[in-house]
Amino acid sequence: MAAASNPGKKEKEPINIVHQNAILCETIKKEERTQKVYKSYGVNPYKKLHFLSGKPNSSHDSADGQEDDQFLSVYKKSQQLPTERFDHPQTEAQEYGWITKQLIEGPRNDSRLHHPRQHSEITKYMDAFWRQKEQESLHQ
Repeated sequence: MAAASNPGKKEKEPINIVHQNAILCETIKKEERTQKVYKSYGVNPYKKLHFLSGKPNSSHDSADGQEDDQFLSVYKKSQQLPTERFDHPQTEAQEYGWITKQLIEGPRNDSRLHHPRQHSEITKYMDAFWRQKEQESLHQ
């Protein structure tokens, strides 16, 4: 009756369980090939750590344990600035501002190399305007 009402549509073939099982077996084999099983676990040093304090009179909370030297060294390295961790920038974005020391160490009074902020008429006017506006807001 369904075929008579829809003459242009084909009926679905029944699901072949053997083919579905073959697809599942192939998927599992691919996953096992690419899956990497870790046997040693540790805390991610790049995530922010949240510590919860234990009960004050509990013996197992106050017992000192062993320090994991490898974790501490990785954690200290993760807290360093990129310029301290690496010799060269690792990304294009790190190239900007990587070298922060002055290229030429020279006197501050040399006008060729030192350009301090200059005040013009408009900047002096605006400084006076803002000072006046601040005084008005303090008195109200």
